Amino acid sequence: MNQEHLCVAAVPLFHHLNLEDQRLINPLVNHRIFEKGEQIITPDGDPKLVVVARGNMKVYQLSAAGREQLLRVVGPSGYEGEGLLLGARNENLFAEALQQTEVCLLTQEDFQKILLQYPQLSLKLLEINAQKMMEAEQQTRFLMMEKVEERLMTYLLDLYKTTESAQVEIPMKMKELASFLGTTPETVSRKLKWLEKEGLIKRNRNKIKLHDKKELENRLLLI
Repeated sequence: MNQEHLCVAAVPLFHHLNLEDQRLINPLVNHRIFEKGEQIITPDGDPKLVVVARGNMKVYQLSAAGREQLLRVVGPSGYEGEGLLLGARNENLFAEALQQTEVCLLTQEDFQKILLQYPQLSLKLLEINAQKMMEAEQQTRFLMMEKVEERLMTYLLDLYKTTESAQVEIPMKMKELASFLGTTPETVSRKLKWLEKEGLIKRNRNKIKLHDKKELENRLLLI
């Protein structure tokens, strides 16, 4: 496994740097493996950028009642914590391995050294944070939809747009998907069965084939 490729070249923040500069940065990145259920980011932990090399981690916060609220699932080449490197306080952000997950870690101290050497990265980081804000707005859009089937169909169509394939894979467990869509696992399972009964999808665990994307879009318009 090529750590240099996974830990440095995988992060959009470093894409525009040449290979020589990436090699200079790479020794500052630490490689670590987390087992399923282990916490990778916690409010009381040291600020760090986490890049997923293999596996998946869920990013969530806790409600006032202590209930977990899923924000996103981060897969290979995804990352979390860039805002923390710039000094943002982590008051309620957690990241946890959903399976055995390899990550690459960059501490705030080492990142500040990089910024002094490559000040242009600050502008790139602003672009990345803007993208993250758009993703957060997307989840808000889901939760504003009155019906669960509307949220679920929109989510499946968004996966289709991302992969450009009728065969999509939900990158999280039913519990996490339900939390993301603001409902229960039982309701998500029931709605998936309904979509399958209607002939719109074919489901095999987390793998879903969209039989008729156009009809799925038409059904959304009728809700």
